[in-house]
Amino acid sequence: MKIENKHIIKTSNLSIGYASKANVNTIASNLNIEIGKGNLVCLLGKNGIGKSTLLRTLTKVQPALNGEIYINNSNLKDLNNLDLSKSLSLVLTERLPESNLSVFELVALGRQPYTNWVGKLSDKDLKFMNAAFEQTNTKHLMHSKYYELSDGQLQKVLIARALAQNTGIIILDEPTAHLDIHHTIETFILLKKLAKEFNKTIIISTHEINIALQLADELWLMTPSKFVSGKTQTLISNNNVNQLFESDLISFNKTLKQFTISNS
Repeated sequence: MKIENKHIIKTSNLSIGYASKANVNTIASNLNIEIGKGNLVCLLGKNGIGKSTLLRTLTKVQPALNGEIYINNSNLKDLNNLDLSKSLSLVLTERLPESNLSVFELVALGRQPYTNWVGKLSDKDLKFMNAAFEQTNTKHLMHSKYYELSDGQLQKVLIARALAQNTGIIILDEPTAHLDIHHTIETFILLKKLAKEFNKTIIISTHEINIALQLADELWLMTPSKFVSGKTQTLISNNNVNQLFESDLISFNKTLKQFTISNS
């Protein structure tokens, strides 16, 4: 089933969580999200609030408890894995399984939705791969083994693999979790550039809140009591960001657009 709208991702009364024969654990409900092309969206919230669960549900890794998800106007339930992989790519934080893959081979995996059954790369596949290497400045790493890379280099290569997949949507779960501050900022700036220059819709779950507040076009805020989405400046002005953390230790400074240590 298709629904005609201008949004690349849309949810309707979405409920997320886990269901078993014994009970249903609802993490968040009645989520109504709309997002267009060319936006960098940051998903913020405390540890354990359900950010990864939301991303897994949006990417069909786990089923929704209720409601609907639309990707490029098509109901997620109607999309098979191949169709979905041509619309959406996913970058996870989990360590890669041990293998002897080179960086070139790792990025080539992004072309799997398009290659023939023997996995032979066409000129078109190579074109997208080369563009991905150029966009992430990783071409010089092509012949290295992926396990030889630093954490920062590997994160760029995983983004290159997602770019080689040539999807309009890229979803990243904690992409800077293992990076130092320099590589964290570098990764955010790269993702912002990809969203704007290549019209990608990029969704990141992150704990780098102050960086997200500087660079994100839109925010998704998850708290125990509610989910709020909207333009970054709007959510700052409406005091939604202030409510992200209930703590005497930190407070939000609207002028700086940052959380700071509260005065003792």
